[in-house]
Amino acid sequence: MSTELIVAELERARHRTLTLLEPYDDDLLGTQHSPLMSPLVWDLAHVGNYEDLWLVRALGGPGVRPDIDDLYDAFRHPRASRRALELLRPAPTRRYLAEVRAQALDRLGDLGEPDADPLTRDHFVHRMVIEHEHQHAETMLATIQLIDPATGARLGVRPPAPLDGIAPGESGIGGREVLVEGGVFVMGVDDDPWALDNERPSREIDVAPFWIDATPVDNRTYLAFVSAGGYDDARWWSPQGWQWRHEANLSAPEFWSQDRGQWSVWRFGCLVPIALDEPVQHVCWYEADACARWLGKRLPTETEWEKAAAWDPVTSRRRRFPWGDSGPDATRANLGQVRLGPVAVGALPDGASALGIEQLVGDVWEWTSSTFAGHPGYRSFPYREYSEVFFDQGYKVLRGGSWATDPTVARSSFRNWDLPVRRQIFAGFRCARDA
Repeated sequence: MSTELIVAELERARHRTLTLLEPYDDDLLGTQHSPLMSPLVWDLAHVGNYEDLWLVRALGGPGVRPDIDDLYDAFRHPRASRRALELLRPAPTRRYLAEVRAQALDRLGDLGEPDADPLTRDHFVHRMVIEHEHQHAETMLATIQLIDPATGARLGVRPPAPLDGIAPGESGIGGREVLVEGGVFVMGVDDDPWALDNERPSREIDVAPFWIDATPVDNRTYLAFVSAGGYDDARWWSPQGWQWRHEANLSAPEFWSQDRGQWSVWRFGCLVPIALDEPVQHVCWYEADACARWLGKRLPTETEWEKAAAWDPVTSRRRRFPWGDSGPDATRANLGQVRLGPVAVGALPDGASALGIEQLVGDVWEWTSSTFAGHPGYRSFPYREYSEVFFDQGYKVLRGGSWATDPTVARSSFRNWDLPVRRQIFAGFRCARDA
């Protein structure tokens, strides 16, 4: 990628961040709306601090505010405690971001030979920072979704605007399954310049044949699980999930609301009817696992998911995206906040994998049955805290990206992870079963 394109991608990420937060006043930006998430102004300053660390100081520059590193270190301060920190106010935060960006662009012109250092080879470190900012934009969207409607009404909160008016596709029908034949495929990547450490290295894996849903589980199917008493029947839940369901006293996905037998869902402060053809979202791993069991199926392993998404059995090679190697567009995947939610299942047939499996990228993150760990031969780069510290700690792997995920993140090899109780993220699932 050329220097000019790197600059354009840095600016696009920043435009998205600032546009997302522009409607909100200082009080709302500084409020912690849930102990699960940071105050929005913390995320904003953290984005700048990360850029200061990696695009200025790591590349030999003096840096802008080393004195605030501790404030915006995600590992020193858990999310629930960040409301008590003496954070920068929004206006100084925006100035800080601008000062960091100016120094980062100055350093960009002085890097010299791009292949001399693994950090700068093919602009790896710049790509890493671009992805990091887009990931925080999605995190901030999840925070905005958590704003209490009454608080939002008092503060004059408006829902975030979609970045584009595109509304792709026509509704299809869910429930179809696809057989994935057994055999060897290549999991992970070695040569993708955007790939992060946990996507590497690649290796061949022999996978047994399995069936996988052609589309994610939709709201109609999940509502049937709820209506059938799925939340009250221990048969469908793992022991840990059953315990969690009772401790949390839950009976439906996050943000669902029932009034006189009618179900609606809160979306950014607005109560709207549930769109039955859309993929269900805001379910945690335990809920996804229970519904899959109720359906007589299971969650796919991470390996099965990647084979279904990336492998072309005709050419015996992997694809960067389910449909091929060319980047996403609105006919193939619902990504990048082009609308504020999923599209109907079956709405994007042009984005199907080589096997005809649809919506593997975009709409909702998809829970897998796998626990987050490193690939064999994994090496952390450029820092342990991105991936390694989360390995084998009970985090479950999510794949595919959501409607809020930027296209730069949404490759077939990208790995996300979260705790099995998390529901505020834009996550759903599809089912699999043994062949």
